[in-house]
Amino acid sequence: MAALPILKPKEVIRALQRAGFYINHQTGSHARLFHRTKSYLKITIPIHSKDIPQPTLSRILKQAEISKDEFLKLLERRSRRNKKECRRN
Repeated sequence: MAALPILKPKEVIRALQRAGFYINHQTGSHARLFHRTKSYLKITIPIHSKDIPQPTLSRILKQAEISKDEFLKLLERRSRRNKKECRRN
């Protein structure tokens, strides 16, 4: 199992949105995400200018019921799209 990368909050939110979450609301510097089909899954993501520490990211993934490997696959989708966009330009 690969280690989790260090990510900005927006990158984490984008990956979680690919997994079926949506932003329900944001209060101050924290966004509350709910899952579209699993209504019991509700997580909070800190929206700060700093990167999300790995232990915090691990707890977020545990609350979201997403394994590290699944999360890394969601991030890979992002990098593949970015590569395609770079090729077009």
